[in-house]
Amino acid sequence: MSWDWLEPFVAVAGLAVLTLVTRSFFMIPERELPMPDWLKRGLKYAPLAALTAVIAPEILMAHGEFITTLKDARLPAVLCAVAYYFWRRGILGTIVVGMLVYLPLHIGWGW
Repeated sequence: MSWDWLEPFVAVAGLAVLTLVTRSFFMIPERELPMPDWLKRGLKYAPLAALTAVIAPEILMAHGEFITTLKDARLPAVLCAVAYYFWRRGILGTIVVGMLVYLPLHIGWGW
């Protein structure tokens, strides 16, 4: 009998248990856990830091290296999207403007 199924099963089961424990960690105690003020202030910036960590390499790098040319569709798209955001303060509009600039440059002109 082959035991090839055992390793993937153990991996999936272990990840499921780990996910369940870490996601329910804050719901297990009956009373609220005290957090220091410095941690509460720091957690306010966590979503922005995570978003920056995901988006910045996508904008500034291509194939694992920094962009070396200005002929890249991402750069004008980012500039237009940032300008729109500071003008209107809308997330959806920012995404739409960025994509309206990016797609014609990337698909149409091959940037």
